[in-house]
Amino acid sequence: MSLHPAPPTGAATPAAATPNGAAIPNGAATPNDAATPRAATVSGGRRRQAAQRRLVIGILAGITAVLFAVSVLLGTYTVTIPDFFRILGGADIPGATFIVMENKLPRAVIAVLIGVAFGLAGTIFQTMLRNPLASPDIIGISYGASASAVAAIVLFGAAGVAVSLSALIGALAVAAAIYLLSRRGSAAGYRLILVGIGFAAVLHAVVSFLLTRTDIRTASDTLVWLNGSLNSSNWDRATILILALLLLIPAAAVLSRGLRGLELGDDTAASLGIRVEPSRLALITVGVALAAVATAAAGPVAFVAFLAGPIARRLVKGAVSLTAAGLVGAVIVLAADFVAANMIPGVSLPVGVVTGVLGAPFLLWLLVTANRTGQGG
Repeated sequence: MSLHPAPPTGAATPAAATPNGAAIPNGAATPNDAATPRAATVSGGRRRQAAQRRLVIGILAGITAVLFAVSVLLGTYTVTIPDFFRILGGADIPGATFIVMENKLPRAVIAVLIGVAFGLAGTIFQTMLRNPLASPDIIGISYGASASAVAAIVLFGAAGVAVSLSALIGALAVAAAIYLLSRRGSAAGYRLILVGIGFAAVLHAVVSFLLTRTDIRTASDTLVWLNGSLNSSNWDRATILILALLLLIPAAAVLSRGLRGLELGDDTAASLGIRVEPSRLALITVGVALAAVATAAAGPVAFVAFLAGPIARRLVKGAVSLTAAGLVGAVIVLAADFVAANMIPGVSLPVGVVTGVLGAPFLLWLLVTANRTGQGG
């Protein structure tokens, strides 16, 4: 039972009063009435954007699963789906079991893992520095891993885990040097990118010099690694990658709030309560570690980190999504590796050859369009 009965039918409703006592005619809109539709529109837009992002991520996950299955089941040696599940269940099918469990499956797993790692690393740097050119393979971090690994191979005869560890140390060392040299004023923008490009040129020269000082066989094996290859994939490398990403992916997720703030600029990020330099240093550390562990596993696969972020951003209509970027990276590596392994009968090309063919035109297009629009860091 209502304490305030409704007015009789047909009776005039009393006019509302404003705080200063002036009456508002019946049916007139108040300021709150005007604000409510606007807020509802903004809220609805955000819900639609979130729904679209989830849809894109779901589609990318589905494409990744399909490409993973294609990589394992098809190619120069095909495996039926029933046989694949029998092999997973422990059945020993002569020839097929070895090819699937020791070659195809670890190769596909590592392709997904390095794709995710490169995609996340590239997006972290490009978003934090607000420049699509700021990916690890452009600003010298991948070259740091390469130079360190090549030095370990040529000078000390390293192999396996030792090469991976050398690549990780080299990437971290070069990233630290780039950060310290570009820190004056701010580490963001073109300063860090230009310092990184300078390091890349020097380290490329170091790699070339080391290759001239070794025998032909070692140089040939090293060149395959430098092009980025999944030909020597195995479960040991996959295990190391899985353990590393179990630590680094949650760290990237935790730091994503600071990443979104830094994308708006240092002053805006500071006004939002973000500690700019500590957040930037933490993001650089995580991004470098992601690029380094991927490089250590398969070599510096060209342009994956560079391509994944911009493609993901276009798919989600300008928003930053680390999840989408990681999945785009996985799609690129899986598709490129399948092409590289099956394009020429009897020859398994390094996956970096195919990604390089894809990435070079995209880089030229990006430079041309950035020059036309006057984009800057």
